[in-house]
Amino acid sequence: MRADRRRLVKAGFLALSLGASHMARGATMMAVRIWPAADYSRVTLESDKPLQTRQTFIASPPRLAVDIEGMELNPALRELVGKVQATDPNIAGIRVGQFSPNVVRLVIDLKRPIAPQVFTLPPVASYANRLVLDLYPTQAVDPLEQLIQERTSTATSTLPTPAAPSADPLGELIAKQGQKPPLPVPSTRRQDFEPPPTASMDRPDHPPRPSTVTDRLIVIAIDPGHGGEDPGAIGPGGTQEKDVVLKIAHLLRDRINAASVGGSPMRAYLTRDADFFVPLQVRVQKARRVQADLFVSLHADAFFTPEASGASVFALSQGAASSTAARWMAQKENKADLIGGINLGSQDAQVQHALLDMSTTAQIKDSLQLGGHLLRQIGGVGRLHKPRVEQAGFAVLKAPDIPSVLVETAFISNPQEEEKLRSEAYQKQLTEALMRGILQYFSRNPPLARNRSI
Repeated sequence: MRADRRRLVKAGFLALSLGASHMARGATMMAVRIWPAADYSRVTLESDKPLQTRQTFIASPPRLAVDIEGMELNPALRELVGKVQATDPNIAGIRVGQFSPNVVRLVIDLKRPIAPQVFTLPPVASYANRLVLDLYPTQAVDPLEQLIQERTSTATSTLPTPAAPSADPLGELIAKQGQKPPLPVPSTRRQDFEPPPTASMDRPDHPPRPSTVTDRLIVIAIDPGHGGEDPGAIGPGGTQEKDVVLKIAHLLRDRINAASVGGSPMRAYLTRDADFFVPLQVRVQKARRVQADLFVSLHADAFFTPEASGASVFALSQGAASSTAARWMAQKENKADLIGGINLGSQDAQVQHALLDMSTTAQIKDSLQLGGHLLRQIGGVGRLHKPRVEQAGFAVLKAPDIPSVLVETAFISNPQEEEKLRSEAYQKQLTEALMRGILQYFSRNPPLARNRSI
């Protein structure tokens, strides 16, 4: 009995010592990633345990120092140094070293003044614990002003220079640009959301609205889904949704920028133009910031089985989803923030999300019209999953003042459709279909005049 007792005591001491050793070694770094973009640059440290950190921001010269406790310098951390791209608009370089026996210090040298956000994310999907360093420039580019300047440079480059101008039209235009209209504040009054009594909604038994000439820029917000930490759906051949929809968005941007409606030039605005993550409510805010006339979010479906096929178009629903599949799709797409990673501790983000959580009857009606035009054109170049526009509570469609649709271009989980999505020929066909649908929508719903100058 005594011998048995001694063996049990030894086993207990061994278990305790192993547990103490495991705790003492701290977390193990599994992967490091950098996502550079003009909007912000993200540095992600993925580990098997949550990381304990302290960070200090030094303004001059701008740099962020992060002390990671309970960690020893390892090859994964050293990889960060070589991952910085020369074209990164925010990060000049990264230094990493063993600051003390149990602390690794990470120093990020910055190219411009930055407002850093540092937060942790619990395991989700294929990711373990993540420490996220989001580096936002303190002076962000005004996207609306940028669009106007692009239009100005394009327009003036095609006009002959007058020999003796009596006025300075370009100076007047620049002066107008300086008088930027205030951002629209979401209203809570029901009458602000309803169309006026004389307005006609675009139904088959209604004639198109009278055509009007608007001396302004017509802006289409194109929203390539997912990005950065969030790859979206992945096809059986390894194709990532975020890459396919970004290619289609670039093609559609070029087509829109070369077009006009009723003599008014069009401009496309991409919520992301590279491989970085954009939270759902930020996508909506970006579209509202440029006073977009339409919002088109691009995605590629995935399902449990490879047999599912066909494109779909969705609009927002104020109540229940139009089908079980639509509700499932909305729930899946709305999880993008969890995978991509947002700072849930940010009070501003919570307030902004609440302000945008207002669907309107007029917006949904216009969205259904836009979706109908797009669906008919997409059906001419490929198979449709459903013959009608579906509705569900997609978070990305909740701009109360912009007709908004989400286009699932195909099922990337279907091997045949994955191959089509990777084909440049099909990407161009799909782009042309989307463009025709947008132009048809405007032919029946001419854009109204605004105080946005061209």
